Amino acid sequence: MKNDNIKNQYRVNEQIRVREVRIVGDGGSTVVPTRQALDMAREQGVDLVEISPNANPPVCRLIDYSKFLYQQKKRAKEMKAKQVKVEVKEIRFGPQTDEHDYQFKLKHAKEFLEDGNKVRAYVFFRGRSILFKEQGEVLLLRFANDLEEYGKVEHMPSLEGKKMFIYLAPKKAGVAKKSQQAMDRERKAADAADSRQSIASDGEESEIPANGGLFANAKITAEALKKLKG
Repeated sequence: MKNDNIKNQYRVNEQIRVREVRIVGDGGSTVVPTRQALDMAREQGVDLVEISPNANPPVCRLIDYSKFLYQQKKRAKEMKAKQVKVEVKEIRFGPQTDEHDYQFKLKHAKEFLEDGNKVRAYVFFRGRSILFKEQGEVLLLRFANDLEEYGKVEHMPSLEGKKMFIYLAPKKAGVAKKSQQAMDRERKAADAADSRQSIASDGEESEIPANGGLFANAKITAEALKKLKG
């Protein structure tokens, strides 16, 4: 079916019924009557293939039609292979996300962004913990600030039901240069990750942590907050 679609995209030989056409080739281009172009194709043992019907006059090539179709299919296959499928990876935080868990998830987010994927991070509020949504926003802004070398904020934190989301898109390769602060953060994250083999529980059973958890971790400088919101 796909091959038929490619084949039916082009008019060839007597299917071309305009008064004149532009013939393009390695030696340049020339405008000739369509009848003369057909005679030229027959003399060379090839076909007259219309490759740009909307041009004035339409643009054609003198080429073997089977070879032309093969080239088009090959080009389409190469373009498809070059297309990168961007996925959206989710990172979830809970009301009791501790520092080790935060660093472990931060490491995963860096890997996702480096692979060219987008990241959607969110804080899930259970019960009365929704009253402290401001702390959730600060945590997500800290998360974005820690990932500034790898991704850019596409959508600032927003509350949707009991979840507050932030969206990050990967930066182009080679654009960002790592600062000493960023490298120090990476080393700390690696040390924390070594002590954990899996992402710990998000503490969904607890409604409002008295101490520690999200509220102890939600530290971000005023300058970074202003930069992310600016």
